[in-house]
Amino acid sequence: MRDFANSSYQRRKVAPNKIKIQRKPLDLGKYLRPLKILFAVLAPVALAGGILYGGYRAVSAVTLFSLKSIEVSSARHLTRDEILGLAGVEPGKDLLRINLKRMGEHILENPWVETVQINRYFPDGLSIAITEREPVAIINMGFIYYLDGKANVFKVLNQGDKLDFPIVTGFSEKELGTDPRGTRAALQETCDLLKVLRENGAFILADVSEIHYDKGYGFTLFTASGALPVKVGSGDFLAKVERFARIYKDLMVQLPSIRYIDLDYSDKIIVKKS
Repeated sequence: MRDFANSSYQRRKVAPNKIKIQRKPLDLGKYLRPLKILFAVLAPVALAGGILYGGYRAVSAVTLFSLKSIEVSSARHLTRDEILGLAGVEPGKDLLRINLKRMGEHILENPWVETVQINRYFPDGLSIAITEREPVAIINMGFIYYLDGKANVFKVLNQGDKLDFPIVTGFSEKELGTDPRGTRAALQETCDLLKVLRENGAFILADVSEIHYDKGYGFTLFTASGALPVKVGSGDFLAKVERFARIYKDLMVQLPSIRYIDLDYSDKIIVKKS
């Protein structure tokens, strides 16, 4: 065995591998130069924008046309204060900044209002003109509503509302939703019948307490005196009512013995007695 302890072999020392790298100083100007250019461009724009915004705020704070005069058309169902409350307008507001469209939409939210027209009059005036719906009957559709002459069911009756109108029955909110066109046509026919009763003949609207509608048959009137059924059917209302008016007074004398009257013929009247 070789004795390495007594060997004359010596391990050669190897010089460490050192390479010196020289670093160049960082040129910050190279990277900041684009930012300086961008700032030079944007600074005047930002300054101009700030000036414009400040000018806008200053101008907007000035009321150029202060509202002083508000004209409101006369109305039967709404007071001046109620109309102004719906409009949300009062003296002192800037006439230029008033949004007339939005104001009109707010006024139209009231069921009595049919149309509204709003005009500005510089330097300090505003006018509000409304037309109101007029009820011609009370219609029972689950809830009690007013019906106007254009076949619009437009308002639920509240305490204090007038009740001296004929009552219309036979319609429902469900039918208004499922068959809006057919129900609308029937409501228009109701208004046609009401108009005939209001304007023609000795038998008038005051003689009617209820108008009942049946989808299959048509209309039946119930007299204010004795609730006598008078069958009218559909269409040709003027001729039927005028024919009935000629014998109405004579028939009322026989009222206790009459079960119903049928006008739904072109040339005759059927009087059914008990």
